[in-house]
Amino acid sequence: MPVQLRSDSALAQPIRCILSDVDGVMTDGRIIYDSAGVESKQFHVRDGLGIKLWMQAGFEFAIITARNSPMVDRRAGELGIQHVSQGSGNKLQRAQQILTQIDCDLSQVCYVGDDLPDICVMQQAGLAVAPADAATDAREAAHWVLHQRGGQGAVREVVERLLRAKDCWNPAGI
Repeated sequence: MPVQLRSDSALAQPIRCILSDVDGVMTDGRIIYDSAGVESKQFHVRDGLGIKLWMQAGFEFAIITARNSPMVDRRAGELGIQHVSQGSGNKLQRAQQILTQIDCDLSQVCYVGDDLPDICVMQQAGLAVAPADAATDAREAAHWVLHQRGGQGAVREVVERLLRAKDCWNPAGI
């Protein structure tokens, strides 16, 4: 069922926190193992700057992912992301736990997800967002389907669109 269309400003105003999946959102979704079995991931630098700008504007950013990866902890540490949940089988339950910690509710959340395990949170969030290459069901559950693909600046696109809609975009403040 399609989501009701509302303006960017109307959707963005209550948003205080971005919750994001990792694989397929912050990365292109590929899981790469070298010959020694070591996993690697690629993160886009513009996503990192976008996350920093979001948090500098006074908002929260958190990660919820079903997988466990030391690269996620490392990237979160580099960016100053304090709320990271890995190995989250029930993303909605974990989202609610994180939101309790930061005194926020789902109506104040922008959730960025790309696949079936994300839909339960997307359906409850104030703003649901999917990268351009997200699974069909995730795109259908989204208020916004991005121009960017996962791992190619999708998170930056979300941040910039939200901050512009909130009249908080300040590229000179970097």
